[in-house]
Amino acid sequence: MAKTLVLYYFATNTTEKIAEQVAQKLNADMAEIHPAQPYTAAGLNWHDESSWTTVEQHEHNSRVDIKDDLPDISGYDNIVIGHPIWWAIPPRMISTVIDHLDLNGKNLALFATSGGTSYDRSQNYVERTVNENGYDLALCR
Repeated sequence: MAKTLVLYYFATNTTEKIAEQVAQKLNADMAEIHPAQPYTAAGLNWHDESSWTTVEQHEHNSRVDIKDDLPDISGYDNIVIGHPIWWAIPPRMISTVIDHLDLNGKNLALFATSGGTSYDRSQNYVERTVNENGYDLALCR
């Protein structure tokens, strides 16, 4: 039987609640993604052009450091990554997560929470990150 891991990042409880539902439905393990420096309320203020998230999301190909606490994924066949959508793409730390995991031979799927953005740009962003790493994997749309 294939083992599944749901990795997720949330700034509000919305993505965490969906991650719990996905993990329950798939009988999967769960692990939270943590930024190395936690976001503050001011840093998450998307109305402020100088807020941390606004600046990092607009820097081309930027990465955000994460805590070195990702689980060992060698025993998993399926990796599901959940995240919010910020400025039509995943938070930059999702690329960092993809960079740090050995996803070769895995099935990768993602889900996102959003107030109204489609997943098209996010999917393209993830595909580009996977290709930059040269992974041989099944990326599920």
